[in-house]
Amino acid sequence: TQIRQKHKISYKDLLLINKNSIINVESQRWLSQSNVFTIVLTGCVFITSFVADNYTAKNLLFFPLITSTVATFFVTKLAIPKLRKLKLNQIIRKEGPIAHQKKSGTPTMGGLFIIPIGLIISTLISINKPHFGEIIALDFITLSYMGIGCFDDWRSFTTKRNMGLSPIAKILLQTAAGAVFILWLNWQGWINSSISLPLGLSIETGILILPIGLFVLLAESNATNLTDGLDGLASGCGVLIFTGLGLELLLRENNEYVDIAAFCMAMAGTWLGFLMHNQNPAKIFMGDTGSLAMGAALSGVALLTNNLWTLFIMGGVLLAESASVIIQVLVFKATKISTGIGRRIFLMAPIHHHYELLGNKEETIVGNFWLTTGYFVVLGLLLRPNH
Repeated sequence: TQIRQKHKISYKDLLLINKNSIINVESQRWLSQSNVFTIVLTGCVFITSFVADNYTAKNLLFFPLITSTVATFFVTKLAIPKLRKLKLNQIIRKEGPIAHQKKSGTPTMGGLFIIPIGLIISTLISINKPHFGEIIALDFITLSYMGIGCFDDWRSFTTKRNMGLSPIAKILLQTAAGAVFILWLNWQGWINSSISLPLGLSIETGILILPIGLFVLLAESNATNLTDGLDGLASGCGVLIFTGLGLELLLRENNEYVDIAAFCMAMAGTWLGFLMHNQNPAKIFMGDTGSLAMGAALSGVALLTNNLWTLFIMGGVLLAESASVIIQVLVFKATKISTGIGRRIFLMAPIHHHYELLGNKEETIVGNFWLTTGYFVVLGLLLRPNH
């Protein structure tokens, strides 16, 4: 009223001004950096899967990708107000960047709603197919790690701090579920003891493939968990890596694992649909519920298809995130023992926080990490083993 009287504007004109202001804000939001990155990522993944299907004369990638993407987008949209109503909101750790405190109250545990979508779609597609048993095994390990992450997230809510299960308890649960999965694969003869490398090379591990496989499960799931520290970072990287693994399986001459390629694309679509709500500023987080499950699914695919080398290359960003934490801790402890003063290599670990504290925008860091993952995916395809 004061504005209207001061400037002698009618109520109708004032409402028009407010309406135009809202439209302007919404248009700026739509053209934000994170939206542009997400649109480009979505376009690249959709076009790549469509071209690959046409090149191989098979419809194994695009259909599960788009089905899972659309379903996850709408399920996530419905889940956000439900999670808000239940007050299942993210608790931000005090040790993290100060700017992250504004994210407190954002709904989390999104993985609980979205992961079953990808699993259901891929399982339905693989019914009566040669590798249906392997898909069921992938469902088991993904759901097991999702359950562990869910329990961890729930503990955070009950304790009202960003600390759910103790590290030892989490590792023990992951080890137990991982051991069942590895032994299942070994019993069925689904795990190859020879790790394929480029140029026709391979490493024969024998029975050691069992502890190696368990280590990969633990390392990969915790690496994705560490990567999930910025809006859209882990989900975008996950989309690219699942797509890369799906392409690698489709491009094999014997087409042996096409059912698992469809699984990869269904999971890629799951994270893509979720990313549309998880991009900066995130309306929902996946929580440990989602990040642990993502790492378990990636590891499971690599173990079943003899793709450990390819996952190692394509998951370079996940490896760097995990390595930055290990290096930070080791250097701090070593310097503390030798000099009495603990020193750090990075301003904060994982490494994405280091770039944040250097003054880089969150959206820029996420975009660069996606781009780097894209490079690693292409490199992994170029250096894929001759299976």
